[in-house]
Amino acid sequence: MGATDDGAQDQTGNRPPDPAPDRLVRDTASIAFRQTQGASPGVTFFGGFQSDMTGTKAVALEAWAKTQGRGFLRFDYQGHGASSGRFVDGTIGLWLDDALAVLDRVAIGPQILVGSSMGAWIMVLAALARPHRVAGLVGVAAAPDFTEDLIWPSLSAAERDTLAKDGVLHRSSAYSEDPFAISAALIEDGRRHLLLRAPIAIRCPVRLIHGLADADVPWQTSLRLAECVMAHDVRMILVKDGEHRLSRSPDLALILETVENLVAETLQPR
Repeated sequence: MGATDDGAQDQTGNRPPDPAPDRLVRDTASIAFRQTQGASPGVTFFGGFQSDMTGTKAVALEAWAKTQGRGFLRFDYQGHGASSGRFVDGTIGLWLDDALAVLDRVAIGPQILVGSSMGAWIMVLAALARPHRVAGLVGVAAAPDFTEDLIWPSLSAAERDTLAKDGVLHRSSAYSEDPFAISAALIEDGRRHLLLRAPIAIRCPVRLIHGLADADVPWQTSLRLAECVMAHDVRMILVKDGEHRLSRSPDLALILETVENLVAETLQPR
């Protein structure tokens, strides 16, 4: 499993320049973020594995939020994008701590969390840790437990030996010419944050969007997540020809519509 989101690109294939981000300092780390002030509930985007906050979905959500006057927040985990640190040193727990720091110290008021791929795993963990801050969840090609259910079974005996011996393994990526690093720490720490083995005490509304043509994370992963969360208001949307990134124009329109509808539902009197 390689990078799980694409970056916004111009007609030359290069990303347009993103304004210099703001920074949140936690311990010795510098977490890059960009925030749009606006109405509550705000929307916070959680990026995927080896992705960053300039990805197509994050930028599209930001543009939508600005037209709606809605608060919006996007950020990079350590070792991703403009944040400090090395990717190979990252773990699910470390990236969760980054997300919680952003929620605690930057986000204002209740939030709709939107998580892409690995970001949906971290999104759910964050919602469990800060239930009072979360008004709803939107998972896009959700990949909870991917280190254990997708990466670990795909490793050969020789690759597992290399991981045990060297502490890191480099694998080719379908999304980049450069290989990406899998660390033993990532696998081991992932086992401390598994979600799909028991009921998940999530009570807020949940929306899950997944492509049936996803070659990286099977759509059944989102179904398992839908079955595990304890909330009653859970809906799953399948895109028959949708691949993992879900970054085509119709996919983006579906994501924006789903987020907009969920925002409207949270604002209705109960």
